[in-house]
Amino acid sequence: MWPRERRRYLEALGVRTYARPEAGSGAAVAAPAAQTSASAPARVAVPPPALHRAPAAQPSPPPAPPAPEPAPAVAAEPVPAFDTLDAARACVAECTRCALHGTRTRTVFGVGAAGAPLLVIGEGPGAEEDRRGEPFVGRAGQLLDAMLAAIGHDRARNVYIANVVKCRPPNNRDPAPDEVEACRPFLDAQIRLLQPRLILAVGRVAAQRLLGSDQPLARLRGRLHTYGDEAVPVWVSYHPAYLLRAPREKAKAWDDLKRVHAMLAETAGGAGG
Repeated sequence: MWPRERRRYLEALGVRTYARPEAGSGAAVAAPAAQTSASAPARVAVPPPALHRAPAAQPSPPPAPPAPEPAPAVAAEPVPAFDTLDAARACVAECTRCALHGTRTRTVFGVGAAGAPLLVIGEGPGAEEDRRGEPFVGRAGQLLDAMLAAIGHDRARNVYIANVVKCRPPNNRDPAPDEVEACRPFLDAQIRLLQPRLILAVGRVAAQRLLGSDQPLARLRGRLHTYGDEAVPVWVSYHPAYLLRAPREKAKAWDDLKRVHAMLAETAGGAGG
C-alpha cells in the first residue's frame, strides 16, 4: 500500500495524519498551534509578598503610684484616773469617745449610795432615762426598786445602779462593742471607787458585755462569775423590762435575789445584807 493510499485509508478511519513535505517543495511545516487561552490555565499575577512590619512599640505606662496607707485609727481621748465619782461624772457629761454622744439628750452616769455593797449594772439608758439623766426609771425601774426592797436594799441607802454605756443607743438598740469599750473606763472607775462586794448584772447584754462572753443568759445564770483584776463577784439575772414582758420568769428572778442576799450576808462586814 502506497503511502498516499495509506494516508487516505487512515483519514477514512478518522486518524489525522501528518505528511512530511517533500524536499524542495518549499512548503513550510506549520508549527502546531499554540494553546488557546481557553485550554491553557490563565496566569494570575501574584503580587510580591507584602512586608509585614511589626507594630511600633508603645511606650510602657508609668508605674502605678503606691496605694495610700490606711489612715491610722483615731484613738479615743484618754480617760484620767478619777479620785471621786463626781469627777468621773463630770468627765462623762463632756464625753465624745463614741458616736452615741451625737444622739443623746443627757448622759446617764449612775445613781445610788457611795460605798454601797451591791452594784446593779444594766445595758444602757432608755428614752425616759435619756430624758431624766437617771438609770432605771419608768416601769422597769419601779419593778427593780420593788425587787431590791424585797431583800432590804434601795438606791438611796445601800445600792448603786449604773449601765455599761452612759448614753442611750438610738431606738433602744443593743450597745455596740466599740461603744461598750469606749465607756468601759468609766464603768471601771465606778467599780474601783465604789468597791462593791457584789455586782448584779441584769439582762443578757449587760452580762455578756461585762463578762466578755457570747453565751446566752440561761447559761450565765446560776453560777458565780468575777470581773476585773480584783475579781469582783458577779451574779447574773433577768432585766426588769424582760420580766414585765415575761412574768412567768419572776420566780427565777426571785431565786437570784435570794442568792444575792445570801452572798452579801456571807461576806465580811455584811452591812446592808
